[in-house]
Amino acid sequence: MSKRSSGSPGKADLGEIRFTEVTRSTRADFENLFEQPGGPKYCWCMAWRNLDNREHGGNDERKRAMMALIEAGTPVGIVAHAEGKTVGWCSIAPRETYRRLSRHQDDSETGIWSIVCFYVPRALRSRRLATALLDAAIDHAFAQGARSIEAYPVDQASPSYRFMGFRDMFVTRGFREIGMAGSRRHVMRLER
Repeated sequence: MSKRSSGSPGKADLGEIRFTEVTRSTRADFENLFEQPGGPKYCWCMAWRNLDNREHGGNDERKRAMMALIEAGTPVGIVAHAEGKTVGWCSIAPRETYRRLSRHQDDSETGIWSIVCFYVPRALRSRRLATALLDAAIDHAFAQGARSIEAYPVDQASPSYRFMGFRDMFVTRGFREIGMAGSRRHVMRLER
C-alpha cells in the first residue's frame, strides 16, 4: 500500500505525504517513529490489543508483543512519510485483532476494520496530518476488503482518549454514530 497526498492550503506544508502499511519490511519506520523523543514507546499501540500482562507489562513487553504481531503478518496499521521521515501513525486493522472495543460489539459481524489510535509528533500537530492519516486508513481498509470501518473517537473537549481521534473528523468523512463505548468514546461506522 502506498498512497500520496499533497499538503493542505492554509497550513504549514509538509510537502508530499506517502502512506505505507506496517509490515515486516517497513517495521523499522514504525519503530523509529515510536522511539523518537516524545514518541509513544510507553504503549507501542498495545492498549486495545490482547496482552496478557496489560496492567503491569513494561514498555519492552509491549514492544515485543507488537513486533510479534508484525512478524506474524497481522495487520496493525499505517505510517505516514514526509520529507524523508516517518511523521505519523494510524492503527487500522481487522476488529478481531483487537480486544473487545465496546460492550455492545457484535462479534458475529465480519469484515469490520477498526481505527483505534493516531500518533502525530507534537511539532507536526495542527497541520491536518491526522486527517490525511484518516483518509489513507479508510482507503487502506477498503482496499484490504473491509465491508465497514469502525472508530471510537471522542469530542474535542474530552480529557482522555484523545489519541483515538475527534468525532468531528469522522463525521466529516461520512461516519455515522451507532452507539457509545463508555462515557466518552463514540462508536462511529463507515459503510462501503
